[in-house]
Amino acid sequence: MSFVDIIRKKRNGKELTQEEISCLIQDYTNQKIPDYQMSAFLVAVYFQGMSANETVWLTEAIMCSGEVIDLSSIPGKKIDKHSTGGVGDKVSIVLAPLVASLGIKVPMIAGRGLGHTGGTIDKLESIPGFRTNLSTAEFKENVADIGVCIASQSEAITPAESRLYALRDVTGTVESIPLIVSSIMAKKLVAGIDGLVLDVKTGSGAFMKEYDKAHSLAKAMIEIGKGMGKPTIALITDMNQPLGKMVGNATEIAECIDTLKGKGPPDLIELTILLGAYMLILADIYSDLEAGKKALRKMLQNGKAYEKFKAIVSKQGGDTASLETFKETAISKKSCEVLCDTDGYVHSIDTFKIGIASNILGAGRKKLGDKIDYSVGIEVLAKIGAKVTKDQPLARLFYANETSCTQAKGLIKEAYKVSAQKASIPVLIQHVMK
Repeated sequence: MSFVDIIRKKRNGKELTQEEISCLIQDYTNQKIPDYQMSAFLVAVYFQGMSANETVWLTEAIMCSGEVIDLSSIPGKKIDKHSTGGVGDKVSIVLAPLVASLGIKVPMIAGRGLGHTGGTIDKLESIPGFRTNLSTAEFKENVADIGVCIASQSEAITPAESRLYALRDVTGTVESIPLIVSSIMAKKLVAGIDGLVLDVKTGSGAFMKEYDKAHSLAKAMIEIGKGMGKPTIALITDMNQPLGKMVGNATEIAECIDTLKGKGPPDLIELTILLGAYMLILADIYSDLEAGKKALRKMLQNGKAYEKFKAIVSKQGGDTASLETFKETAISKKSCEVLCDTDGYVHSIDTFKIGIASNILGAGRKKLGDKIDYSVGIEVLAKIGAKVTKDQPLARLFYANETSCTQAKGLIKEAYKVSAQKASIPVLIQHVMK
């Protein structure tokens, strides 16, 4: 069957075969299919969708379009976690060393920030010397030696996904559930994992702002995981306000260090502990959720999670000595505050605007390849439900130049809604799906 026939078949709502999908992705990776034809196929998928089988086959084909990491020679189950992206979401940086401190192998391929959300890789690269662009051999060595590695996606890993992602962005097909799912799951499953825990965000700062869409995405990813023999658990969590207090890169690393020392914000600790407990269950370390949570809290309190984090930093070329003074040395000395206009309670926060304000300061990108300023960011001083008074600081901005600071302040002012009525605090963990 020709590629044009495959386009027609999908356009007419018919199910493709595994062979057709495999050949399609292989030929596109090898540049035998032009972008304009693949664009037509993506639009057909956007309108007609894909069956569960088709989505599994697409994920597998994308995963196998490049090098697949084999960790079978390393003893123990390998469990990863993925977040669909949020503002102030630094969970992976705390979670990976925390879970690894209990003996789970955590091979994590993470991403950079794009749009209003931050990226794990950018945050880690704010640590002097920290390397994320590792070879497959280095990745495997780190997992074997210290039980954990956090690396960026290399050109050898899922090359089809990189090309398809760029094409989806310019063809208006980003929101297609099968295309989102196959993109995410291919990048996670290629790392040789045995199980996956998903953090699917919903709310004003998430890509899936409506709960129903987040639920559909979570369900689809669980089906893909199971379809490929990888047990998958998904948590739908709130992103109607930033997670923790810090937004940015070095700012968030500073908060991660505090958290790994047992002094982090309650919401960040709660979510990290719960995600970690489900990872422990998938790894067969614990069968009881509460026992797993208790063990993880102990690792935060006794310093072992922080020691594992320092091992990651050292193994990936980072300066471990810088961690002890990170808050003082890595964050911009220039700061200003956004003040409240009236007495009342924080009723809501437009978290999307907080993310955009962070980008305006220089902490994020408008497009891939843009240079970011690791030192700038935002400290959220008042969250939903907090009682506030006129001229009380709502947020603190760490900035590099006055113009960006002024623009970001205006956006944060718009993001905060203060009411005379006390607002209910959003439920952080909205649903668990297996």
